[in-house]
Amino acid sequence: MTVRTPAREQSPPSFLRLAADPLRWRLLSELARSDRRVRELCGLLEQRQSLISYHLGQLRAEGLVASRRSAADGRDSYYVLDLARCRELLASSGTTLHPALRLADSPPREWSRASRSSQPRVLFLCTGNSARSQIAEALVQELTRGAVDASSAGSHPKPLHPNAVRVMRERGVDLGGRRSKHLDEFADKRFDYVISLCDRVREVCPEFHGHPDLIHWSIPDPAREGSTDEETYPAFQRTASELATRIPFLLEVIAHTTSTQEVT
Repeated sequence: MTVRTPAREQSPPSFLRLAADPLRWRLLSELARSDRRVRELCGLLEQRQSLISYHLGQLRAEGLVASRRSAADGRDSYYVLDLARCRELLASSGTTLHPALRLADSPPREWSRASRSSQPRVLFLCTGNSARSQIAEALVQELTRGAVDASSAGSHPKPLHPNAVRVMRERGVDLGGRRSKHLDEFADKRFDYVISLCDRVREVCPEFHGHPDLIHWSIPDPAREGSTDEETYPAFQRTASELATRIPFLLEVIAHTTSTQEVT
């Protein structure tokens, strides 16, 4: 007679314990969509600040979220969800239960150019349109081969920063010849997504036609992290890396939403 060896006792992975709490799951869901301030989360979830702060602290301890001081109001902070970390912990949680539940790496999405009328349109905004939004625009264009119509603008445009050109050239993307644009140039255009990359520009973002999905990514201005181009260059590298991490997650949302709309 064969005696089955019982599974060894073990606690569920910490990620599953954290995510299983209904309020923390709602926090994760909100932050997966957009960076948020505590008071915004309190309003969206209709909970008192002390409770929201407690659960954010639990998520921070696991490395799932981080806070960044607002560039618009230094007394305030934005909370940022690390989606790559979530994916990593979700994958390891599955293998804890069974090796066959390992998440397989997905091949790069194949984008095909849609007709102009059905092409998803994205606008990236920052203050100067000299680095962050230009990098984001170029990355979307490169990753989707133009299948997603990406644009960028600023509330107070400045010339394209040489470090933005340099950091993207190292990634095989040429920003040379691009110009900075004022957001007023796009006031009459329709977008599916408007993404602010700067805390300051979020405060002055106008209303756009068609009620686009408004998303905020609280990304510091790399040009402010030093007094010379050489001093600021590491900050530009970090900015490009963060955008290169965030944008594929955004593109998956766009692809999912587009396919759902086509079915319906």
